[in-house]
Amino acid sequence: QVQLVESGGGLVQPGGSLGLSCVASGLNFREYGMNWFRQGLGTEREFVAGISSDGIGISRAESVKGRFTISRDDAKNTVFLQMNNLKSADTDIYLCNARKGFTDYWGQGIPVTVSS
Repeated sequence: QVQLVESGGGLVQPGGSLGLSCVASGLNFREYGMNWFRQGLGTEREFVAGISSDGIGISRAESVKGRFTISRDDAKNTVFLQMNNLKSADTDIYLCNARKGFTDYWGQGIPVTVSS
């Protein structure tokens, strides 16, 4: 059974930083591209950042470029999202995604709230 478990969310003031982690189990982690998405209440799921299975290809949404960094540790089956200079618009539920071809797995999501 595949599981993706996110951690590290919470409340932070504007301009602050948070680091998210997602630990995967039940799959061959090295074969999967890993992504972070976010979704608010009543809104569509939005791509945030992704990293290829070999760790070389990295992409980020325009809205987070220069502020968010994605990385992976294959030895720990973990993908990270470091978020700096957070804005109120970054408030959302953040979801971890593992993707290989047409196969997708999702975590349950973790809330990030940016507020003073």
